[in-house]
Parts: sequence; C-alpha cells; structure tokens
Amino acid sequence: MQMITYIGYDFKVSPVNPGNEILIAELGDVGFESFVETEDGLLAYINKEEWRENILDAIYILNSEEFEISYTFQDIEQVNWNEEWEKNFEAIEVDGRCTVRAPFHKEPKTTYDIVIEPKMSFGTGHHETTHMMIQHLLQMEMSGKKTLDMGCGTAVLAILAEMRGAKSVDAIDIDNWCYLNSIENVERNNCKSISVFEGDASLLADKSYDVIIANINRNILLRDIPIYVKSLSEGGTLLLSGFYKEDLEQIKERCSEFSLKFDENLEKNHWVAAKFLF
Repeated sequence: MQMITYIGYDFKVSPVNPGNEILIAELGDVGFESFVETEDGLLAYINKEEWRENILDAIYILNSEEFEISYTFQDIEQVNWNEEWEKNFEAIEVDGRCTVRAPFHKEPKTTYDIVIEPKMSFGTGHHETTHMMIQHLLQMEMSGKKTLDMGCGTAVLAILAEMRGAKSVDAIDIDNWCYLNSIENVERNNCKSISVFEGDASLLADKSYDVIIANINRNILLRDIPIYVKSLSEGGTLLLSGFYKEDLEQIKERCSEFSLKFDENLEKNHWVAAKFLF
C-alpha cells in the first residue's frame, strides 16, 4: 500500500460550533483532505506535497473576531491511512434495521447491510447527520421513487435508497475523491440503479425526482433550495441535513418561500435532519 507523508494541524476552536464547520469548509478549499472533530476543535491533514508555508493566509475564520482559534502543526510521517482507518472504524447499526460496516466486519443480521470503505470521504453513518438521514429513509416509502442523493460523500444514502426500493438513484458530489469513492461503494454493494456524477446542483437542470436527499451544509442548502424545488416532483419529499438546531427556522423560512411544507425533523447532538413535502 502507498505510504504518504502528511502535515497534521491541531486547531483549538471556540466556540466549536459552528467554528469547526466553517473551518472544515475553508480548509477543504485550500487542499486539506481529512478532518477529525475533537471536543475542543479539529484535527486537519494535508498531503505534504500540497502544503505551502502561507497556506492558512486565506482562511478567513482565523482572523474573525467571532472565534478564538489557535493551532499547532507537525509532520505525520509515513501514515498508512487504510490501516489507521481500519483500526478506528467500527460498524454502526441504525434503529436495529440498517448496518453500515467495512468489508472486514462480520456480516450483520439487520435487514439492510451496507458495506463501504469511506477512506477520506464523508458519510460513514457515524456523523449525526448521516445517521439521521438513514433514519428518515428507513421510515419512508421508497418503492418506485426516483431519488437524488446530493452531496453523496460515500453514497451510503443512495445505496440505502436503492435497497429500500427506489427505482433509480442519482448520486452527485463536487469532490473528486467522493465521486470516485462513491463509484467504488456502489459497485461493492452490487447496486444496479445508481448513477454517480461529479459536480454540483447545476447538473439538476431538466431532471425530476420524487425524493431529494441533501446532506451538505446550511449555506449551500439555502442557496440551492430553489434548484431542488425545480427538480422535485409534485408530492415529492425533500430531506435536508448538515445544519444545527438553531438554523432550522432559517431553513424552514427558505423552504416556505418555494411552497415546501415542513413535516418533521430529527435531532441528534444539536444537529438536525428535516423533512419537507412539496
């Protein structure tokens, strides 16, 4: 296996929420590849070949008066990321019905068994937002529904949608690593009805879906809700997550502008996954 040298940053962030979310977004834009949220901040990693001395100069949040952020960094020599991931990744079970696991975990007894290798992609089911989106999909009638997984990450939600009976599923992510990882995971789970695309909401022109899943972040959701509505069939369902409880009212207001009716939401550790009907 290829051994890669990384530089690791240890950020102390106050307040952690939404500081971590903003910091992850900004660091991702300058080349950081992997993130681990901690109790008091964030660990962030970048390939040493991509690192430069002034790499943090463009990170706006570091100079914001709204947050207190300090950091240290060091070389992380010869890390085998696959081995590190295997040591730390545990299978998860959602509502006794769905398991998300790696290939090296034992086969579970749950109805839905999703096997993924997330590598550096987001969407293992461990994060609260992915976990709640899985819960929503387990509660919904998916048979015959044309479905979109926007910001698919590992494609775990697209895979579950097909397992639940969706007749065709599009999985889209703007990140190339997520795009490639999603293709791998779709093949690994023998999915036949999922098409994976690299890009953003501009790919939705002239497309129509019965269910749209968007687990991204608040700002992108607020921007793209009008695009989702144009692609949502009458009587369709929009599932939104990637934001905090205090952002729910703003999301509701934005959705109501486009005739979306709030149905319900799930909450886990201040994160929210909301369901809207069209």
